[in-house]
Amino acid sequence: MLGYVVTNAEGQADRLIGEAAQALCDRGLRLAGAVQVNRHIGPGRKCAMNLHSLSGGGVVRISQDLGARSQGCRLDPDGLERAVGLAQAALTRGADLFVVNKFGKQEIAGRGFRPLINEALTMGLPVLTAVSAGNLAAFESYADGFGTRLSADLAAVLAWAVTVIPVREAGAPGVCLSS
Repeated sequence: MLGYVVTNAEGQADRLIGEAAQALCDRGLRLAGAVQVNRHIGPGRKCAMNLHSLSGGGVVRISQDLGARSQGCRLDPDGLERAVGLAQAALTRGADLFVVNKFGKQEIAGRGFRPLINEALTMGLPVLTAVSAGNLAAFESYADGFGTRLSADLAAVLAWAVTVIPVREAGAPGVCLSS
């Protein structure tokens, strides 16, 4: 019930998880969680990281602009917690699948989306996420053998999703991702 993809190319996981979320939403499935869509600001500048709520909650910026030469972590913890709050509300309303843009450093430390991943799994709700190669060992320790590593392609992710999502009357197709 915990599916994950591992990618190394920058932005590949974000695009894949976003495409899978949209395809599942188009099939009428109810999704909770968030996908990451980065917005490039300009040459020599780091991109703006945004989480798009899959439950119609809008877009939350999760990065801070620390300047062109900054080397520190750009994650805005307040922004991340706002996105987590939107996902929590969506879980409460009900969903067929919980989607987390990535299992990253915050989740490894027990923060970010990790409590909601735990909650979704406890509820019997399938979870889809991405993991970087650098965080894979920590994720595998967390998953403790219960995760299913998926090929990093859309067909494989969708095939996994339809096998773990309980069959129900599908709702009307919709757009999960806001612009």
